[in-house]
Amino acid sequence: MQVETVGTGTPDVAVVGALHGDEPCGARAIQRFLADDHDVRRPAKLIIANERALRKDVRYVETDLNRAIPGDPESTLYEERLAHELMQEIEGCTALGIHSTVSYPEAFANVANATANDHELVSRLPVSKVVDFSAVADGRCVELPGFVDVEAGLQRTEQAAENAYDCIVRFLRALDVLPGTAPSTSTARYEVFEAVEKERGRPYRFHGENFERIPEGEVFAESGDRELRADREFWPVLMSDDGHSTLLGYKSTRTGPLDAAEP
Repeated sequence: MQVETVGTGTPDVAVVGALHGDEPCGARAIQRFLADDHDVRRPAKLIIANERALRKDVRYVETDLNRAIPGDPESTLYEERLAHELMQEIEGCTALGIHSTVSYPEAFANVANATANDHELVSRLPVSKVVDFSAVADGRCVELPGFVDVEAGLQRTEQAAENAYDCIVRFLRALDVLPGTAPSTSTARYEVFEAVEKERGRPYRFHGENFERIPEGEVFAESGDRELRADREFWPVLMSDDGHSTLLGYKSTRTGPLDAAEP
């Protein structure tokens, strides 16, 4: 794990990239940020988490780092030990995690159990959508207090790296690490209510578009001769044919614009 501090003092702000090694945009954006000459007002940590998986260009080496929280320093699994180290690094920090996806080209934010401060922070990021994953908690970093995620765009693309860099700058401006303003953006809000699991070994084909409404009764995916039909209307999030080995994606409801003042 690479940990770099900008500014002087003890940081209470952090940016984390490469939680998954096959999502290099966060690491690239962090490296670009460190190479630039920024006027830093207060300290922040920039962390490239899973360097071993990043070098191998794989999601993880032994187990998913983003599902290994809070980790175990005595584990025989590399990512469980790494998760423990990461938690020590970001303890007490307001943190931004950077991901990318195979399912959607634009940047959007993820939250879980969000506070009014989290909502305010997300409203300052260069995203038009925020997804609330509180209902399907499964041990990811985004469930930690003061932690928000962005999906910066399509995996391994220049645009995802550019989006990730813009998110870092806006995040650090919003927290007064960097000078300048992070203007509020109009953000559509989605609340996930169900994870759609896959049967191992079966191919899947997703017929919809992420963040576009699937009406009740519509077939939204197929697996061989099996049809997956919507039992209620929903808006798909992170759905793709082969983005994840055991997960097709998520169903959400669209609940309107993000209100930075809500509890």
